[in-house]
Amino acid sequence: MNASERTSDAPGGALLRIKDLAVDYGPVRALHRVSLAVHSSEAVALIGANGGGKSTLFKAIVGLLKVGEGEIVFAGKSVLGLSPQRRVRLGIGYSPEGRRVFPGLTVRENLEVAVFADSRERANRIEEAFALFPALATRQDSFGWQLSGGQQQMVAIARALMGRPKLLLLDEPSLGLSPKLADEVASAVRVVVRGGISVLLAEQNVSRSLACCNRAYVLEVGNIVLSGASDALRNSDAVKRAYLGG
Repeated sequence: MNASERTSDAPGGALLRIKDLAVDYGPVRALHRVSLAVHSSEAVALIGANGGGKSTLFKAIVGLLKVGEGEIVFAGKSVLGLSPQRRVRLGIGYSPEGRRVFPGLTVRENLEVAVFADSRERANRIEEAFALFPALATRQDSFGWQLSGGQQQMVAIARALMGRPKLLLLDEPSLGLSPKLADEVASAVRVVVRGGISVLLAEQNVSRSLACCNRAYVLEVGNIVLSGASDALRNSDAVKRAYLGG
């Protein structure tokens, strides 16, 4: 695959627009002039091998890494220079790779700590989380360390949704899960998008991510090398050879 195989972004205004983004880790450039867009009520996949720069891009979007060059515009406003907390309040939710639940808190408490609202609104949002992931409702009094890997991932995603984000960043949500649980997580992504929340999904499992997203970008060694509609990428010889065993 090479840059000449790229297709253009979907038309229209974008909820998130990244242009010519560069990020360095010391002397090493981790992202090279990355550009992409996510539109309202859209699921977009960011696919590529481990170490390609997916997590680096997410950390730059949420403000955990300094940007060397380029732009990050969310809801029409630049977020460069804003703290991670300010970006969350603007509507960017983030579920990082590795789940990272609070092991000493119950499921309900893990969700409650992410809600800045009164008790009634907090209860409403938790019920929405339980509707999205019914397995959590039956384990709501269990501590984080008592949960399975799949249940911990559900808590991590639900917690990211507690702030009612406009955009949800999901970093490798199916990593380490059984195929059945990974499919449940993918189904939850589709439900979230139908509810009006945009999703940017970073995944190594290309087949699964293309199945639940409208469009996708292929990120290799810090470069966007291919982008387009999921169906088109699924049928691309380059994607088949590199990621789908074709």
